[in-house]
Amino acid sequence: MISIRHLRYFAALAQHRHFGRAADACAISQPALSLQIKDLEEVLGAQLVERDRRQIRLTGLGEAFAGRAQHILRAVDELADLARASSPSLGGRLRIGMIPTVAPYLLPAVIRRLAERFPAVDLRPREAVTGKLTEDLISGSLDVAVMALPVSEPSLQDHPLFDEEFVLVRAPADRHKPPPSAESLGAMRLLLLEEGHCFRDQALAFCDMAPGLSQDPMEGSSLATLVRMVGAGMGVTLIPEMAVASETSAVEVSIARLAEPRPRRSIGLVWRKTNPLSEHFVQIGEIVRQEHDLLRHHRGAARIPDAQLRGGPGISDDLAGHA
Repeated sequence: MISIRHLRYFAALAQHRHFGRAADACAISQPALSLQIKDLEEVLGAQLVERDRRQIRLTGLGEAFAGRAQHILRAVDELADLARASSPSLGGRLRIGMIPTVAPYLLPAVIRRLAERFPAVDLRPREAVTGKLTEDLISGSLDVAVMALPVSEPSLQDHPLFDEEFVLVRAPADRHKPPPSAESLGAMRLLLLEEGHCFRDQALAFCDMAPGLSQDPMEGSSLATLVRMVGAGMGVTLIPEMAVASETSAVEVSIARLAEPRPRRSIGLVWRKTNPLSEHFVQIGEIVRQEHDLLRHHRGAARIPDAQLRGGPGISDDLAGHA
């Protein structure tokens, strides 16, 4: 008989395509996982996995079986969530994701607030780029995620939380220059996040540049890296308001708002439409929004004037009292 355990183990193997990584994800030994997969194949009377010394491949049946297994596992998880949804307070496991251009600035505070508000919750935070978060939401390996809107997947529900502007980070010598237009910015050496970050695509869209077509593109894996590259005289970059205080406090750069229409993004909470915990997720979204508002008030990110500000150790008075 096929068991839920069989399905979970096989789904993990289908996701990771590696017995060792799948075993780690399931918190069992590799031999135990291999034995369970062989047992499943014996129950079915058909081969699901092609094995060799270097890699594994799913058979045609294995690929089809993996999709059905994921669907069944999502339904099983949502049965448990249905019971959780009937409780006035959220409890049990909560797998929450955030994109990398939000997580360093909001996730620690959000985790603290969630632990206070829902003491019975077993929090499992995860930071990942938009594509990975979307994939994990659809597969059921993630419950809810904080990410940029809109989402294009029809199976996902989004709940807007807040909007924020992007600000320009450039060399200290440029602090008295007027902010460049979008067209002028596109002609500069614009430092970008690596492929896969939605913030990269938003920056390119503002400059009306196709992905991969920026002038002599230079990339970094984080906003912190981009700001330090600007401080070293390698170009200019855009960062979200919430990152200003953290990323410019120890780097000599200048900061300015761009001219209207300014680039901005909308951040929201996203979950599967079929998840019965929607009402609890709205409460989680309110906590995220409140923490963002507190961050703006405490660090003064929302009070960057149209005139340029000086970052780094000599940061302007407007930000110095809120760093």
